Amino acid sequence: MAEWSIATVLKTVDCQRSGGSNPSLSARQKEKVKEKVKGHSNRSVFFLFFFLFLFLNHSVMFPFQNLELYKKAQIFHLGCKKLLGTIKSEKYVNDQLGRASYSIVLNIAEGSAKISKADRKNYFTTARGSLFECVAILDLFLLEQIIQEDTYKEHLLLAEEISRILYSMIKNLSV
Repeated sequence: MAEWSIATVLKTVDCQRSGGSNPSLSARQKEKVKEKVKGHSNRSVFFLFFFLFLFLNHSVMFPFQNLELYKKAQIFHLGCKKLLGTIKSEKYVNDQLGRASYSIVLNIAEGSAKISKADRKNYFTTARGSLFECVAILDLFLLEQIIQEDTYKEHLLLAEEISRILYSMIKNLSV
């Protein structure tokens, strides 16, 4: 039974590491795992496996962090935040753009944790609404000549891409 446990631990660790940026375990690392597992109960092997999984798989703690949508929303928020540092506008408008762009990221993260399709759809719809709010503010910034057209287009392209992805996710949850 211990040999099966060792093989299972080693295979799982190799799978976890090869899926990320880390290479597979070396022969020496495998020997260290075998030494630690030998003579331990199945419960001990389980805990060893659990902790190896946690520590070797730390970059994928929350599934939403792997979503391209989430990453794009983060980039959009950071772009809005950077823009706010370079322009002169009313404080309440700047605050609104900052909060709305932040809301996109947070609603994507929170929505991905929901179990029911209806709940996920609601959060993704809210994220899309916040995105539209950001675009409306950017439209006004352009009209008021607070930002240049190239800056506007740069933000708008990313917003359109995020909107399309959110729309697809919302439609898929409607089925």
